Amino acid sequence: MRLERYPIPTWSYRLVATLLYRLGRAAFRRRWSVLLVWAAVLVAVGAGAAAAPSASDSDTSFMPGIEAQKAFDLMEQRFPGTNGNAASARIVFVAPHGEKVTAADKRHVIDAFVAEAGKGAQVASAVSPFRAAAVSKDATMAYATVTYQVPAHDLTDAGKTALQHAIDQARDGGMTVEAGGSAPATQPSAGGSCEMIGMALAAVVLVMTFGSLAAAGLPLLTAIAGVGINMAAITALSSTFGLSATSGTPASMLGLAVGVDYALFVVSRYREERAKGHAPQEAAGLAAGTAGSAVVFAGLTVVIALAGLSVIGVPVLTKTGLCAAGAVVVGVLVALTLIPALLGFWPGAVLSRRARGKGARTETRKANGGSRWARFVLRRPVTVVLVAVVGPVTVAVPVAELRLGMPGDESKPTSTTERRAYDDLSKGFGAGFNGPLTIVVDAWRRPPPPPPCGNSRPPSASCARKPIQSPLWDRPRDSTGSRSWRTPSARRASL
Repeated sequence: MRLERYPIPTWSYRLVATLLYRLGRAAFRRRWSVLLVWAAVLVAVGAGAAAAPSASDSDTSFMPGIEAQKAFDLMEQRFPGTNGNAASARIVFVAPHGEKVTAADKRHVIDAFVAEAGKGAQVASAVSPFRAAAVSKDATMAYATVTYQVPAHDLTDAGKTALQHAIDQARDGGMTVEAGGSAPATQPSAGGSCEMIGMALAAVVLVMTFGSLAAAGLPLLTAIAGVGINMAAITALSSTFGLSATSGTPASMLGLAVGVDYALFVVSRYREERAKGHAPQEAAGLAAGTAGSAVVFAGLTVVIALAGLSVIGVPVLTKTGLCAAGAVVVGVLVALTLIPALLGFWPGAVLSRRARGKGARTETRKANGGSRWARFVLRRPVTVVLVAVVGPVTVAVPVAELRLGMPGDESKPTSTTERRAYDDLSKGFGAGFNGPLTIVVDAWRRPPPPPPCGNSRPPSASCARKPIQSPLWDRPRDSTGSRSWRTPSARRASL
């Protein structure tokens, strides 16, 4: 059975389907070669990631054209030593009930903390609250600012440990001490328990749907392999192209999603072709030629959408979009080559137990939940359309009252020291204190040009200040009746 029995609308689609059909058969037949190629790619990018130097995230917040970026650029231009992205920590000191931070013993504790924190690694400055007027009106609360020389993601463990040690010493002095800011905050990392929980739930759903552990595990394993290749490639190229951990996070999520989805397309179609009585190699070719065409079209659409982020003109979004687009491309290639190759090793493993018992004989398929749902939609299209429109609109009603903003210490749980420091500052210094607005004023300008000197006699005071070798009115007139002179740059001026 060949692809000719499937109606292809145009010659371009037929060409793509035919090429993918041949690719699927070739991958199934030369499965060892395909597997070794993917293994070599994984080893190569893994070695490159291990040998690549760590990349700096200094440009992740660079957004050309906006006023905030202009303010940062002006600060760096006028004050070359400043670093707008440098990590900082606000250490909040709260005196016990009925006491004040200005008391001698409490002041000694705070001064000792400032001296100890200033000795920490990578610390640029540690400012005492008594020098910076950072004491609340009732003198029950104060905060010290510790500024570092590097951004938060470049802080070493030694720098964080020194800060924590100084905080612990201050707490032993009898005050409540909380730490906020970017320095003590835990930096987010790609991957984690959420991804593992999602994969476990996906595995349960796939096992219940397919009735086969192999059919459920194959898309998951290949998706993980594709994400591993993509993340290793991002790490290997990070120093060359200035990529960062934030660039790889969307790539890992999208790579895992499309990797499972696209592999599921091919595996599901392979099971259907085997149920119709096709041989394993032919079923793999048909699955790649039919479901593979949908995979290529869907992947190309996603790649174009992600690459379109470069139109915005924000470098970090451009890099993030291109990294995610690369993850989608890897997912497409894995679904079209690695999946048929693995099916070649275990042709019947992805089939259900009943289908394996029947072998390659034609199976009479009973109506399942999907076909029953399709018949219901066709019988009541108006009802389904109304529900499909009214339901999402109802769920989206709260968006009208949605307040957008960047997550900060206020969004963290109250069990964290960052959230407690945020609440203490709001309580002691007033609402809005945690969200200051920095305004940069450029008061420097070029001196105004001197006013023009007329033909008046005597000359005005501004003209008299200019050292002129001979007065202009004593110069001889030229043929036009004007007096003229030459500036030091040999430009002619006439009056």
